[in-house]
Amino acid sequence: MSTSPYLLVGLGNPGPTYEFTRHNVGFWAVADLADRYGSSFSLNSRQRAEVASVVVPGTTTKLICVKPTTFMNDSGVAVKAIAAFHKIPVDHVIVLHDELDLDPGRLRVKKGGGDNGHNGLKSIRAHLGSGDFYRVRIGIGRPPGRQSAADYVLNKLKPADLDAMRVDAAIGADAALSIIRHGLDATQNTFNR
Repeated sequence: MSTSPYLLVGLGNPGPTYEFTRHNVGFWAVADLADRYGSSFSLNSRQRAEVASVVVPGTTTKLICVKPTTFMNDSGVAVKAIAAFHKIPVDHVIVLHDELDLDPGRLRVKKGGGDNGHNGLKSIRAHLGSGDFYRVRIGIGRPPGRQSAADYVLNKLKPADLDAMRVDAAIGADAALSIIRHGLDATQNTFNR
């Protein structure tokens, strides 16, 4: 069994323009994890990410929580740099991200698979040379009417919707911890509903 840390990557876009958009739900999930364990993010400009390290209480399990400072489409640049620096194998990488094909309040956990048109996942797959990482897919739903997906994921959320998405992000963080503690099958049985 590998003793390397787990790399928990929240996908999103940096900066205040995108802070309260659906596309940043992955950022909120890893921020929730860091907050739970009293850690804060610091900028690592060489690795092009904000990074927070925590040790799960009562264990020796180290988590490296990451918010890439590249934009979504180049997330793999930061993931590759941090994974290489810490010698983290692809099966210790967990990516938390928004998912158009799931309604808000729904969550799916899986390992491997396609990127389903998600440019952040596509970038990570390209830079790691593998898609065999874990994904915590946090539902944001499809855009209403004829609104483009790009506009939908990048529009600022209304306060009530933002609060609900933050709860979903925290549940996504729970799912990531469950992968580490209990494995994929048990996590899917608990969270894939």
